[in-house]
Amino acid sequence: MMLYPAISDLESVTHSRYALVIITAKRARQLLETAEINKTPLTDKPVKLAIQDIAEGRVACSKIDDMQVSAAAE
Repeated sequence: MMLYPAISDLESVTHSRYALVIITAKRARQLLETAEINKTPLTDKPVKLAIQDIAEGRVACSKIDDMQVSAAAE
């Protein structure tokens, strides 16, 4: 079975697989919380909807460099 969208296509949106996992989880939580607040059922599972949003470009990823990480940790 072929998965759509392919992970290689999704990786082009993010800068790593780790970032892809984090962005997908955050978007899925957003979708679930919004559905609960509005009391509307989701058409599919939140993770699947989040992946579709990422593939269609509705979710963006910004890369954080090492300087920003060290400054945030201090």
